[in-house]
Amino acid sequence: MRIIAAIDIIDGKCVRLSKGDYSTQKIYNENPLEIAKTFQDHGVKYLHLVDLDGAKSNHIINHKVLESIASNTELIIDFGGGLKSNKDLKIAFDSGAHQITGGSIALKQPNIFLSWVKNYGPNKIILGADVKGELISINGWLETSNQSIYDFINHYQAQGVSYVICTDINKDGMLQGPSFDLYQSILKKTDIQLIASGGVSCFEELTKLAEIGCEATIIGKAIYENRINLKDIEQYIIKNEC
Repeated sequence: MRIIAAIDIIDGKCVRLSKGDYSTQKIYNENPLEIAKTFQDHGVKYLHLVDLDGAKSNHIINHKVLESIASNTELIIDFGGGLKSNKDLKIAFDSGAHQITGGSIALKQPNIFLSWVKNYGPNKIILGADVKGELISINGWLETSNQSIYDFINHYQAQGVSYVICTDINKDGMLQGPSFDLYQSILKKTDIQLIASGGVSCFEELTKLAEIGCEATIIGKAIYENRINLKDIEQYIIKNEC
């Protein structure tokens, strides 16, 4: 299972939220590049970078942070937040993103999202499936739809999508453990490459996520709050590469 470190950006700073609530933001570093370099120094190869300002806006905002990290590290970056037009997508890739994650646009403007999958390929475009209960949430988690997570994923998998990032919003940033039952259910009802996100609180949970079949997991707050040591992550990565 791949380990993907997370950096969320508000006003150009590295922050974390609890349950997606912007009023709970906590700043961990005013220079996200420093955090990204620290991840890289500990063997992390993948970064999930989210523009939280863009997520609740109508366009990408923090692309300069993306450009800075992409230019000064070798991290493979997937970028999300504010990608709501072809122009936003071009800015993200031109700024150094290797992949992008689209959630709101996949629900609101499916034809545009599918054109991205067709034009860039399923390895470049990740489906963002953020849920409250089992319903898809969008626009920086400020709006909950009536779309079932399973119907959402199955529809896009049938259209060629290979990867999905699923975040249980009620778990995100709470350090109470991931939604194992939800992920197991998704893996039983779909044939998607599942990237688990939200709630990781200790190192042992990574083993369980791997055992149920997650292709990757995203870790953020557990690292920032020293619940998971980067040296342990480094050893995990080395062991799984052998």
